[in-house]
Amino acid sequence: MLLGVVALGSSLLVVTTRQIVHAALWLVVALGAVAGCFLLMTAEFVAWMQVLIYVGAVVVLLMFGLMLTRAPIGPSDDLTSGNWFVALLIAVSTTGVLVVLLVDGFRNAVIDVQSAVPTTARVLGSSIFRAWVLPFEALSVLLLSALVGAIVLSRQDAEPASAPSPQALGD
Repeated sequence: MLLGVVALGSSLLVVTTRQIVHAALWLVVALGAVAGCFLLMTAEFVAWMQVLIYVGAVVVLLMFGLMLTRAPIGPSDDLTSGNWFVALLIAVSTTGVLVVLLVDGFRNAVIDVQSAVPTTARVLGSSIFRAWVLPFEALSVLLLSALVGAIVLSRQDAEPASAPSPQALGD
């Protein structure tokens, strides 16, 4: 319960803070709390993959993207300006739709604990890298293109030399 509260509180701080670097650090706390929830559910493999992939790779990629694009480090009014009421309304309505869909979808679901087969890292890895290899490869291309895009955006090319004006040539 405590880890859920920490995850919820830090995720709220991710979207409400005015400093983008602090938002990334709160994201680390939120993802770490989710990994702790996985540990409490005895899903150790998923918890460590959460730490390695999301905390270790995605947040680091996000920080590199911030550094390469030279995003402002201090407080920024751009992060909190705008129509926050519309954003809140959209977030609440999206959450409501997702909750209704999940409750309706799993209304009659029953978990038979007696016949449950213990899942090992080998079984999970085999499932992921046989049945889900294409989405993993697509994600790697997406992350690579995001990194290349951040590098391209951060480049500061020299201003191209402008052609002399006809008046300068005539003088």
